[in-house]
Amino acid sequence: MSEQIERTEEQWREGLTPEQYQVLRQKGTERPFSGAYWDVKADGVYHCAACNAPLFTSDTKYDSGTGWPSFYEPVSPDAVKTEADTSLGMMRTEVVCGTCGGHLGHLFDDGPLPTGQRYCINSVSLDLEEQEQPS
Repeated sequence: MSEQIERTEEQWREGLTPEQYQVLRQKGTERPFSGAYWDVKADGVYHCAACNAPLFTSDTKYDSGTGWPSFYEPVSPDAVKTEADTSLGMMRTEVVCGTCGGHLGHLFDDGPLPTGQRYCINSVSLDLEEQEQPS
């Protein structure tokens, strides 16, 4: 289990850009096809933009056609947590960082094998640490 990070809202606001704060701390959503990572194909590990915890790897990223980075599984079972989201008058599953609780996006059951899941994540919630593939 990863160590939990707790900060005041003022500390979060000081450490994040306004757009990151709006998404990660206020559960906002960036517009589709507008984020930095929706069509990136680079190898690496995607970390939480708020606390730098590893969340997803490029090996599990795929093009869902939605305009947001999509992954079929997190880097580890405790990397992310899910919570019920009844905003917008519908039932969805929210995905939050397992370390800091920052809002990442939503989980849907229409992803590819082997999991059948689609972690639909806001680019602004992520930082990619690129890694070169061995030749």
